[in-house]
Amino acid sequence: MAILCGLSLATVAGGNAARGQMLYQNMCMACHSIDYNGVGPAHKGLLGRKAGSAANYDYSPALRAASMVWTATTLDRWLADPEKLIPGQKMGFSVASAQDRADLISYLSIATGAK
Repeated sequence: MAILCGLSLATVAGGNAARGQMLYQNMCMACHSIDYNGVGPAHKGLLGRKAGSAANYDYSPALRAASMVWTATTLDRWLADPEKLIPGQKMGFSVASAQDRADLISYLSIATGAK
């Protein structure tokens, strides 16, 4: 996993990207990577992408059928309770802390090439 060299420790979108990177490594990397599909889909290009549309990943029918686009807001709702947002999806993990979600989203907005 690349370290965020030159990244300001200032907050991005209400979160701390450096802390978000640490959380990503500890909470997300068992299933996800920025660059490749694993148990979960790759996160490269996540923000601004239609849910269930990353190439070469076998999404649940529920997520493939979702018309949602990943934004900071939809990602926050997803991380808080994926099953509530898209019933029938297959991610069995949630992030209860609003600050942890903000930090993760801040990191992802930088690490995934969001504009």
